[in-house]
Amino acid sequence: SMPFLLCLKKKKSPVPLGRSIFQKHTPHIQQNYQALLESCLKSKRLFTDETFPAHISSIGTGALLKKLPRNLKWKRPHALHKSPVFYATNRKQLDLCQGLVENCWFLAALEALTFHQDILAAVVPQNQSFERKYAGIFHFRFWHFGEWIDVVVDDRLPVNEAGELLFVSSVYKNVFWGALLEKAYAKLYGSYEDLQIGQVSEALVDFTGGVNTRIKLAESPPDLWDILTRATYSRSLMGCQTHLGNKRFIFLVSLSCMQTTKVLKNGLVAGHAYTVTGIRKVTCRYGPENLVRLRNPWGKIEWRGDWSDSSYKWELLSPKEKILLRKKKEDGEFWMSLRDFKIHFVDLVICKLTPDLMSQEDGKKWMYSLKSGRWVKGSTAGGSLGFCNGNFWMNPQYWLNVLPVEDSKKSPSTCKVVISLMQKHSTRHRNRAPHLFIGFLLYKYQESNRKLPPGFFTRHQPVNKHQVFLDDREVTHDFHLEPSIYVIVPSTLEPQQESEFILRVFSRKHVLRIFNNLVDNIFLLLVNDFFFNTLKEIVDRYEGKIWEDFFTKHFEQVSACNPEINAVQLQRILNNIALRNFQNFRLNFSLDSCQGILALLDLNATGTLSIQEFRVLWKRLLFYLEVFQKRDTNRSGKLDLVELHTAVQETGISLSNEVCNLMAIRYGDPDLQISFESFVCFMLRVEIMGEVFRNLTQDGKGIYLQESE
Repeated sequence: SMPFLLCLKKKKSPVPLGRSIFQKHTPHIQQNYQALLESCLKSKRLFTDETFPAHISSIGTGALLKKLPRNLKWKRPHALHKSPVFYATNRKQLDLCQGLVENCWFLAALEALTFHQDILAAVVPQNQSFERKYAGIFHFRFWHFGEWIDVVVDDRLPVNEAGELLFVSSVYKNVFWGALLEKAYAKLYGSYEDLQIGQVSEALVDFTGGVNTRIKLAESPPDLWDILTRATYSRSLMGCQTHLGNKRFIFLVSLSCMQTTKVLKNGLVAGHAYTVTGIRKVTCRYGPENLVRLRNPWGKIEWRGDWSDSSYKWELLSPKEKILLRKKKEDGEFWMSLRDFKIHFVDLVICKLTPDLMSQEDGKKWMYSLKSGRWVKGSTAGGSLGFCNGNFWMNPQYWLNVLPVEDSKKSPSTCKVVISLMQKHSTRHRNRAPHLFIGFLLYKYQESNRKLPPGFFTRHQPVNKHQVFLDDREVTHDFHLEPSIYVIVPSTLEPQQESEFILRVFSRKHVLRIFNNLVDNIFLLLVNDFFFNTLKEIVDRYEGKIWEDFFTKHFEQVSACNPEINAVQLQRILNNIALRNFQNFRLNFSLDSCQGILALLDLNATGTLSIQEFRVLWKRLLFYLEVFQKRDTNRSGKLDLVELHTAVQETGISLSNEVCNLMAIRYGDPDLQISFESFVCFMLRVEIMGEVFRNLTQDGKGIYLQESE
């Protein structure tokens, strides 16, 4: 039976007509901060960033424009305050306020960063100032699809007529790091408009390069408190989101945040992101109670239920504990019970900087591997197994060897493995195209040298039988796996959907590599059921004594002491073979063809073929002959262009029309007719060149050749 497929979230609106869903991911333009700074200081001018100009285009083109004031201006901090400060090091909390952009998810993730000052300092370099070496230029660092990149911005910020910042601002009007960080993040993703919709999980990864675990609180595991405890006391960042709410809310207009907000009667903001800032097990008169501390990134509007600042529950604690934990001020931070937390919040996102959170192996070293890949229409975009289109095998496959850990005191039967699949934005603007529904299947596999054949997927169940597809940027699963060989098959939910992606694997010890894939834009070897079954049938006919007799007879004719054949001997053997299963068909290989075949198959460059190399050729030749005769419908002994296309497809190889036509010109006669001998040379070259590419490529996209290669 097929694995159960679950698709979560309502599909977002389709991409506008006239634009392809897939466009190659546009890399961020890297600018050299230090060189630009020195240049500006030398020329005594303030930096102006032409790649993200002080123009309406940097704000966006959608709904955000309707919120903008008429007299929008761009001003530098020195024009807004007499003594601007980049970062206030004495402030323990964020003290930032959301502006017109609805990016509470961004602020909630940023709030979590403040509990890890070393990580915050990596994202927000502290040696920047409005005084020493000031040139109107600032820079920030983000983890962006597998690599840390530096984003440079000038300090021109959008303000209204009164000189108030339109977007993120600080409670302390002279502090500007938050506004500049938001500008850099907007530049990274295309515009301020592109920050309107997002998830805490995305920003947490962008700030840390960590890996997320998402826990649906309505279905939370029984050890949720233990997970929270380990997350709190390890290097993890946590965020969460409330339900979208219902009619039981009141409207508040917050002038400082310039937002009309939906606040529920219990004090929580509907559909809003919060930061988890701590946990505490307290002892009440009736027994222990698990509390969770949260913070609204707005710095105000708090929970009003049990364990809120004004709750009677605090009277159940000892005076010392009450004084230590309770804060009676409107700063956005509050406590609530774990029980209420699970009721009023949708999910909990834990961004782990080391993936040992869900295991008991604290303090151990973890390995990390990253591979880039693409789903390409017609070649590697096979879709999910549940679509029953038979193309799941087309998807990229990754070989994973989970190894036992030698330093364990006792050898565990299973190893902790975290696998993360992240799709890349198809355009420079992160919100211009919807996310695809993505997921992956994991199979245990005994072979270690080739891709899983198509028939494998109908006969074997994956390790993760209940595959979940999400239209999130990233899908992550935790596994407890026996040391063994596995295959990861990432896919989109629907076939023929294109995107780039990165696959990350975390474990104590493993090896990850991509299986041999032929390249898009040239040709892609896609082995299908017909290929394997037919080849097996053909080879079986020549196995056993008949097979051995065949080789013994022909190689003894060559040389008893040196069983190697050159091009002339290869020609004589091939053209004198009587093919009992193919009546009235004689082979007629030219010496030139045999020299070409030998050049392709002679792996050790001896100028001859060994028995093993000839066996490979013979198996291929029998298979090609059966396909050729099947497609040579008029029995002319040649294939025309149409027949050639269908014959190539029959072998399981996918070639573009352009490549197929070029091959016909190279191997055909003046009328572009292909003989069987030319068909063999043609097919061998396609297969061997595919192998060459796979051996030389580093990223699956291209190759760098030395002169000899």
